Amino acid sequence: MKKLLNVCFITTLLLSAVSCGNGKQPTVYIDGVPQLNPDNIEEIIGTMTTEEKVSLLIGTGMAGFTGDNPVVGETRNLVPGAAGTTWPIPRLGIPAIVLADGPAGLRIAPLRKGDENTYYCTAFPIATQLASSWDVSLVEKVGKNIGAEVLEYGCDVLLGPGMNLHRNPLCGRNFEYYSEDPLVTGKMAAAMVKGVQSNGVGTSIKHFAINNQETNRMANDARLSTRALREIYLKGFEIAVKESNPRTIMSSYNKINGTYTSESRDLLTTITRDEWGFQGTVMTDWFGGTNAPAQVYAGNDLLMPGKSNQKEDIMKALEDGSLSEEFINTNVKRILELIVVSPRFRGYEYSNKPDLEAHARVTRQAGAEGMVLLKNTEALLPLPENVRKVAAFGNTSYAFIAGGTGSGDVNEAYTVSLVEGLENAGFELDEELKGAYLDYRKKEEGKREKTRSRDMLSAFMPQKPFEEYLPSEKMIRQMAQNNDIAFITIGRNSGEFMDRRLEDDFLLTATEKEMLSKVSEIFHQEGKKVVVILNIGGVIETTCWKDLPDAILLAWQGGQEGGNAVADILTGKVNPSGKLTMTFPVAWEDHPSSAHFPTGNEPKTGKSLMAIMESGEPEKERDPIANVDYTEYKEGIFVGYRAFEHFGTEVSYPFGYGLSYTTFQYGQPEVSSRRGVYTVSLDVTNTGNLEGKEVVQLYVAAPGKDMIKPEKELKAFAKTGLLGPGQTEKVEMVFSTSDLASYNQERSGWVTEPGTYEIRLGASSADIRSEASITVKKEIFQAVNNVLTPQI
Repeated sequence: MKKLLNVCFITTLLLSAVSCGNGKQPTVYIDGVPQLNPDNIEEIIGTMTTEEKVSLLIGTGMAGFTGDNPVVGETRNLVPGAAGTTWPIPRLGIPAIVLADGPAGLRIAPLRKGDENTYYCTAFPIATQLASSWDVSLVEKVGKNIGAEVLEYGCDVLLGPGMNLHRNPLCGRNFEYYSEDPLVTGKMAAAMVKGVQSNGVGTSIKHFAINNQETNRMANDARLSTRALREIYLKGFEIAVKESNPRTIMSSYNKINGTYTSESRDLLTTITRDEWGFQGTVMTDWFGGTNAPAQVYAGNDLLMPGKSNQKEDIMKALEDGSLSEEFINTNVKRILELIVVSPRFRGYEYSNKPDLEAHARVTRQAGAEGMVLLKNTEALLPLPENVRKVAAFGNTSYAFIAGGTGSGDVNEAYTVSLVEGLENAGFELDEELKGAYLDYRKKEEGKREKTRSRDMLSAFMPQKPFEEYLPSEKMIRQMAQNNDIAFITIGRNSGEFMDRRLEDDFLLTATEKEMLSKVSEIFHQEGKKVVVILNIGGVIETTCWKDLPDAILLAWQGGQEGGNAVADILTGKVNPSGKLTMTFPVAWEDHPSSAHFPTGNEPKTGKSLMAIMESGEPEKERDPIANVDYTEYKEGIFVGYRAFEHFGTEVSYPFGYGLSYTTFQYGQPEVSSRRGVYTVSLDVTNTGNLEGKEVVQLYVAAPGKDMIKPEKELKAFAKTGLLGPGQTEKVEMVFSTSDLASYNQERSGWVTEPGTYEIRLGASSADIRSEASITVKKEIFQAVNNVLTPQI
């Protein structure tokens, strides 16, 4: 394997006896030219030409899009399949570093021309599933595993985690994101960042910010109040920045109140750096923004993947005086600070041999921990020993979906399907039914192959699923007579570039409804039970059919070990402890955001997404289209459970909900405070017959004297260890008075109102088990900059 040791690193080793006497690394000169090291960045900047500085601000391009950059061929081969690289300047000892997707595991090319080795990566559970574990230590463990693969495959920065909120169930990339709640989002992202970066590689929290739809994501203007912006949509990013110090942030494509995020100094400098104290690098999303000089001024340091016209535009702005070189130098400094801590700069000899077997064990554990048991009539699950013969219905039973598509996808070596997981656990699958499904899939795949598009963009987009195969009523009855139980898998996939649709996606298809109805009816007539497995990446409608089966397991998309993880839950090897991090509504229209979200029925813009990505500009000379060119966030802070509780709207499954095979009792909480920090502790006791884990959720109801407030908001949570029957654990949760504050737009600051705050501890937002209260004696006000205000 080629050793990628940069010249500066080798030379430093040779001259290790030289000392500056002040603990700093001395500068090494080659032919009189200083070589970069962590302690001489200012000197290097002073040595760089203007052209070199500007070049460093722009990536080296992306195959298939910007082949005009001369070094694309050179740098692209550092790690085939990586998303991009920074610009190298060899004369100064500045290497290119490698940036690679993505949120559910490293995304690189698994096969290389002329190379018999394979470079598969581990497909971990989707972010939504990880968050559903409510276990930050587990998420950090997953991050450590992902970071190990980033390191050993020669990459320097992982482009993740994704942190946008689940504003609406139809967002195509919700699977990449954690929750509808900013606290859960921030805590999970911080854990992931800590885990990944423990390997010495970087992360890029994204998409900053308000990238809550894929429809016209390159140009959509998100129009919202500064209160909603700060309380709901920026809060998770703030938590992640302050608690985990991510090396980079990725700005999003969209505008906020009229300005592209990558061109907003208010967002990228005033809020992110001045208020939050972020010290790292900001990069664009790929082809994000339209005005390179404005991006530089905003504090968007690195423009990815890089286009030659961006360099020309910046050089022109410097020449005509519209952009000061001071801003160039500041951005260059941040990029060099990123480079000097990278494995590539430090000369790490990566192996291309991460421990994929060990990582598979972790993804199986994480998959099971994040699954949510939605229904379990008469304690059907875990399955008793005498239930062995299984009839598996549903196309997805035989081709489990490991994760979503696009940059959040992973090129894994295998995916364990439901039937494979069941067979591995000792169940007997009905071979006749299995054969019928496999034959059907083979025929449908043959039809698809003939019409498959080969362009680059299509490879990133979710494929239209096969029409669900429905066995004859005669065959269903035969299956009911010959087997002990029926499993029905409902599958959904989504991804980058497209939002989901209401019909045949959020809602079940007509064939799926018929399958659920017929299988449930016939199996029940034979005295047999039915279990539904939801192999989905986002919320679907459940109200109209959830009474049909005897049990429902929300398996999400559990990565490459998904089928084995499901079997672990079904057999009782793992007791489900996952809880929803979003609400399942009765109807899609119940979400207040649904009145202002694209449904696919909007007028077409007429400009292809490929053209928008190439030019970075939306189609012009037409009237703006609502929910396409602009989206109004009229629901304000009332997103998810905040909305449903505020308006008294019935839901199918509430935020925080999830069943267990055992039961838990909550003790009376004890509250202590010190200098505005509150610690709440309580005993949790396993009162059932099986060992299990419980998630305790701490909600706070504010006085709401001067501002409209949600009924309650999540302020902390804790997950117990594995408790045996009768065992008790004391859990502690911490929050501060600043966590109780709301943003007051008129006063431009955070306000913690005086009065009594009710602490509500529950197993879900709708299942409050214990209560306490605290009193804030006087108002606490923290002024901040009045920026990113809505346009009138």
